[in-house]
Amino acid sequence: MIDGAVAEGWDHRRACRVLGLKESRAWRWRIRRDGDRLADRPGGGRPVHGLLAAEEAEIVALFEEWGEVDRSHRKLAHRGSYLHRVWVSPSSVRRVLAAHGLHLHRPRRIGTSVRRPFPEWVTYTKGTIWIYDNTHFTRCPDHAATAILDLVTRKWLATILSAEETSTQIQVAFTEALEAEDLMERVAARQDGRVDLAVDDPTRPILLAMSDNGAQMTSGSTREFMALCAIAQHFGRPGTPTDQAWIETLFGHIIRKARRDGLVAAREKRMEYHRTRQLPETR
Repeated sequence: MIDGAVAEGWDHRRACRVLGLKESRAWRWRIRRDGDRLADRPGGGRPVHGLLAAEEAEIVALFEEWGEVDRSHRKLAHRGSYLHRVWVSPSSVRRVLAAHGLHLHRPRRIGTSVRRPFPEWVTYTKGTIWIYDNTHFTRCPDHAATAILDLVTRKWLATILSAEETSTQIQVAFTEALEAEDLMERVAARQDGRVDLAVDDPTRPILLAMSDNGAQMTSGSTREFMALCAIAQHFGRPGTPTDQAWIETLFGHIIRKARRDGLVAAREKRMEYHRTRQLPETR
């Protein structure tokens, strides 16, 4: 078109302006045409960040050695880096394995677990089932709160704030709750000197304590304390917080109240409700 316009007497620059084409690009096209290079060149070459043949071979070797263990492209990529064998991204591992017709097989999913039922001796009455857990507050991340709740009446029994999360805090919280509920006499009556502190005897507990599988809940010190106080332990399923829905709901209530009134005021309002069975006035 430009050649035709120039042949009709048009200026080269004017023809490019009418076509909306930069004059420099038109001249580059002329130069490429004179060299018989006007057609686009086919794609090719090799990017400087492309994988080398040795790297691809190392990825395949990692698959052969660790594929059944890791079962994940991400884990294979990380394993190659900390073994100092190959440094690639998980997507590169996936692409190389797919090119070689190799696939990672994930383990079969275990069916839905069923919550372990309460022992037969447990009755759904006041003071027979307690549930406890730990939580943190956003504005006080260095401290943890250990709370105990009566599962039947939803009564908030005791709270301990501490910078640590160990069996000591659990023992202190349960001691306060037992004293507040006048159960220490029953505990003392069970301490006959023939108690095996390493075993929970389901024939002589005074109540059931529910919790998750945290280290401070499953520790030997906590188990010995519970056995000494004739308290049977009941753990929820790992990774299933709904088994502790009662205490998780309490913590959600505490956090909302604490943002507005503070932790002490939130507990006082909850205790006032249990004393009078009337909802406290809210702001």
